[in-house]
Amino acid sequence: MSLEWKYSTDGVDWEELSALYRAAPLGEKNPLHLQKVFSNSMFKCFVYENSRLVGSGRALADGADCSYVCDVAVLPSHQGLGLGKQIVSHLVEESRGHKKIILYAVPGKESFYRKIGFLRMATAMAIFENQQQQLECGYLSES
Repeated sequence: MSLEWKYSTDGVDWEELSALYRAAPLGEKNPLHLQKVFSNSMFKCFVYENSRLVGSGRALADGADCSYVCDVAVLPSHQGLGLGKQIVSHLVEESRGHKKIILYAVPGKESFYRKIGFLRMATAMAIFENQQQQLECGYLSES
């Protein structure tokens, strides 16, 4: 598998990126929304195979205190091959020097991130746009 890694938003097809999130499956992400959030992220990567987008991820970082790894997605045809781990590892390496690197995982995928060095936070809290939906999906708990 010959992969090309890009670290800038130059030339990104935002429709293709949106389709990647649907296929991953990580839900519906509007192309204009993706363009905004990736453009505002300090670190990002896009992985291509034969000019086809097969993986991506970003880290929203402030340059010193906190880096938040998010939106890591890999096409189903490329899952289980270590590409997701490579994307997360790249974003973690880029984030070195920050006092903390955080992420939240899809429920049930925590062990994947543990293998990369992440540990569960005992005090993490969140407010989501749709609290009830996130409770139902297992991202939030009222306890």
